Amino acid sequence: MFKRLTQAAILTGGILALGACTLGESKSAAAPVKPPAADYQAPVPPSPPAGQTRAICYSAADLSIVRARMVQQELQVVTLQCQGPGGRRAYETLYADFVGKFRAEFATNARSLSQIAARKRFNTDVFVTEVANRTAQRAPTDKEFCSRGKRAFDWAMDPKVTALSQVPPPYDLGPEMNIYACPAQ
Repeated sequence: MFKRLTQAAILTGGILALGACTLGESKSAAAPVKPPAADYQAPVPPSPPAGQTRAICYSAADLSIVRARMVQQELQVVTLQCQGPGGRRAYETLYADFVGKFRAEFATNARSLSQIAARKRFNTDVFVTEVANRTAQRAPTDKEFCSRGKRAFDWAMDPKVTALSQVPPPYDLGPEMNIYACPAQ
């Protein structure tokens, strides 16, 4: 009896192993290349009712500044997290090009973010670190983390994009960090 069970187990294991074989098929299919577009952002949870956020909301102008800093920080994390062949950073050159394209806006954004921080009473360094940490936590859980970052770089570097405010952050961390748009009045 034991001999027959062993034979059945070996036969079943062999069949399962053969079923897993791809017989010459490529293990990785190339993902279709999409044209640059601002369609890479991860889903954003809905905002709470307007009455709950009115006291802590951000104007459209302030929100634009905060999101621009999110983009910069998130793409920096993508650059550090995503690896190419041989363990090299996959997007280091893209990040350098991104910084070069928006260098002047980064300086203006830093000053504007400091002003918002003074009004809203938050620490800019803590905010930037929090964005980096929350983004880094997504790397192991979001299977599209690196491809989402690549699409963000592609969009940011597209000639149609002339301002940093046109680049949505890969992850809108605002709702997680109690940063909401002011309701329309």
